[in-house]
Amino acid sequence: MEDNFENLKVMVIDDSKTIRRTAETLLKKAGCTVITATDGFDALSKIADSQPSIIFVDIMMPRLDGYQTCALIKNNSAFKSTPVIMLSSKDGLFDKAKGRIVGSDQYLTKPFSKEELLGAIREHVAAA
Repeated sequence: MEDNFENLKVMVIDDSKTIRRTAETLLKKAGCTVITATDGFDALSKIADSQPSIIFVDIMMPRLDGYQTCALIKNNSAFKSTPVIMLSSKDGLFDKAKGRIVGSDQYLTKPFSKEELLGAIREHVAAA
């Protein structure tokens, strides 16, 4: 089954240029429109403008970390139903639990695969 994510807006928030570029390449090949942000502050202004269907956010970022960013997104009535997937190089139980507490919908461990990214979109975005 070939996925068709045409016109699906996906936001990737990560302070690592490599991770942003990797995710963007994988998602664009699947037909997604990709919006990237370098940290939580950068992302918050872009979210309002772009209205993404799903958001991937790194946990460890300067200024505003992934937990804080997720909590702010989920506390905004306009975006609380937008799926937020946490990305982290740590696979700890505590990190996963903390992600759930702030409202994240799923937790992916870096490095992630194309299948994990697209699987998360399939699972959380109804239109996909």
